[in-house]
Amino acid sequence: MPNNNSTQNPSFRFTFVANVNNQIDFNEILYHVLAFNPFGIYISMLKPNWSFLKKIAVMLFEGLQFTFAIGASDITDFMGNTLGGIMGVGVYIVFCKLFSTKANKILNVLASIGTICIVALLPLLI
Repeated sequence: MPNNNSTQNPSFRFTFVANVNNQIDFNEILYHVLAFNPFGIYISMLKPNWSFLKKIAVMLFEGLQFTFAIGASDITDFMGNTLGGIMGVGVYIVFCKLFSTKANKILNVLASIGTICIVALLPLLI
C-alpha cells in the first residue's frame, strides 16, 4: 500500500491536499472560485482592451506563490483562484454582450456587493 503521507514521501506533497476523511473537500475549491470571481470582473473592467489570455496571465500570479512556496498555498488554491478569475472574466464578457452600454454599471454594483460580502465574512475565518 503506497504511503500518502506528504512528510515521508515528497512526490505526494500536493496530491491529497483537498482530501478530508478520505473524501475530496470540494467546498474549499468552491469557496476559492467564489472569492476570485470579483477579481476576474474587476480586471476585465479596468483593462477592457487586454486580451483574454493577458487577463488570465495576471490571475496566474497565485501560481508563483504555489511554485516558490511563498506563504501558504496549495494546488486547490491555485486551481480555485484561477478558475474563479476565469469565470469572472467570462461573466464580464456575457454581461457586455447582454447589456452593452450598462454592463460596467451593473457589474460594478454586483462585484462591489460580492466584495463587501467576502470582506464581511472574513471575521468568520479568524
